[in-house]
Parts: sequence; C-alpha cells; structure tokens
Amino acid sequence: MDLPISSPLVLASASPRRSELLTSAGFRFSVDAADVDESPRSGENPRNYVRRVARDKARVVAERCRESGTVVLAADTTVVAEGEILAKPENDLDAIRMLERLGGRVHDVFTGVVVRAGERELDEVVHTRVRLLPITTDEITWYVRSGEPIGKAGAYGIQGRAARFIDWIEGSWSNVVGLPVATVYRLLKELGA
Repeated sequence: MDLPISSPLVLASASPRRSELLTSAGFRFSVDAADVDESPRSGENPRNYVRRVARDKARVVAERCRESGTVVLAADTTVVAEGEILAKPENDLDAIRMLERLGGRVHDVFTGVVVRAGERELDEVVHTRVRLLPITTDEITWYVRSGEPIGKAGAYGIQGRAARFIDWIEGSWSNVVGLPVATVYRLLKELGA
C-alpha cells in the first residue's frame, strides 16, 4: 500500500539510494535531478552547507515543475570529521584519504532536507553520529577497489560493503544512506501534502 500523499512528489536528486529509500517506504514519486554547485563556501558550517545545497536543488526543480500542487523534495548529505566537510571523493586517492581519516573514529553525518510546494518551503537538517572500526590499509584498498566509495559523501556507503566497518550509529540510519525518511514524511505532512 502506498502512503497517502495527495500531491505529485518530485525527487530533486539522481541518487539511486534516495530513490530506493523512498520506494521502500511506499512513496510514489518522479525524479528530476537538479544540477547545482555543491562546493562548500569558505567558512560555511556543515549544517548551513547541506541546507543551502538542498534549498538550491529544490528551487531549481520547482522552477521546472510549475504544475499546481507539485511537491519537490530535495536533500544533500555530507560527512564531517573533526570539522572538515568530506563530500564525495574526487578520485580513489581522495577516497583513501577520507577513509584513513574516518577509521577508528566518530564522525558526523548531516543531511539537509527541503520540501517545497509553490512558494511554501520547509527544511530541516538531520544529524547522525557514526563510529567506524579501525580500518587497515589493506581493507581500505579492498574497499576503494570495489568502486563503492565514488559518489558517496565520506567515501563510504553504510548500506553496502562498508557495513562491515560500522561499529555503531547514533541517530537515523537512513540519514547516513542519504535521506532521513521519517523526517521527509513528517515535513510532507506539515506541508499538507
């Protein structure tokens, strides 16, 4: 049974993980990915960064989806280690650097979520803490060679092979995947969708 969302829902993201999470939770939606600058600005804190990028995505797609009653959902996720924003790795060497930094430590995952209908917009930033086990050089090399780190904030996917390295999490698991589903549902209800 699909969830009772009365307005057409558009996901402003090409992320297959976000689509999978929404589908698994029973949402019906279409995808219209937004191409926006996801570079952190100088001095921008992680919460403001993910909120800004999610808002930019929502606004770009809302301009294209002017159909009355359409609700746009956008999100942006980043990993933060000791104050450094670890976005998607640029290449394998960058992924290795990130994983070396995260291994054996606690880090933070922030996702900015925006729902927009017409000019009405609601947003929230969800925070989850994650601790990875210590990871050896051989384990990092194996993981990076799998190709899984590319395209993922912090160079890992909690729902994939990296699950073996996750010691514990505090907060929303789906947030670490890239979309805190319960927050999305609550914001859609608040928006009246």
